[in-house]
Amino acid sequence: MSEPAVLLMDGDCGLCTRSAVFLHPRLTDAKSMRFVAIESEEGQALISTFPEKYQQADSVYLIRNGRPFMRSAAAVRCLLYLKWHYKFLFPFAWVIPLPIRDVAYRIVAKYRMKFFAPPEVCIFPSLTA
Repeated sequence: MSEPAVLLMDGDCGLCTRSAVFLHPRLTDAKSMRFVAIESEEGQALISTFPEKYQQADSVYLIRNGRPFMRSAAAVRCLLYLKWHYKFLFPFAWVIPLPIRDVAYRIVAKYRMKFFAPPEVCIFPSLTA
């Protein structure tokens, strides 16, 4: 069996928490993806193995087959782990050029704390069980 993908997200972000809560029950296989808080020891250890430009980014990361992806590339690849009626959206999202997707990602990331209240407790450890 292959190693599960790891989705590194901000444990103090309401949008990240809501995204994880949305994704987890919709995964094709609950063991195909693990959710890890960036602030955790495991998260920091994983980020330290990334190339320098990835380490400096304030972003969501997806480690898939040992390769890290960030920003919109990570978000779009998450569709591949979901049930078929979400997975079919992947080609439509992928056809949008990366620079345009990343601009949209950065705008959302900039304002996420204003629109989504931070969670009282990081839920990511409970989603990996």
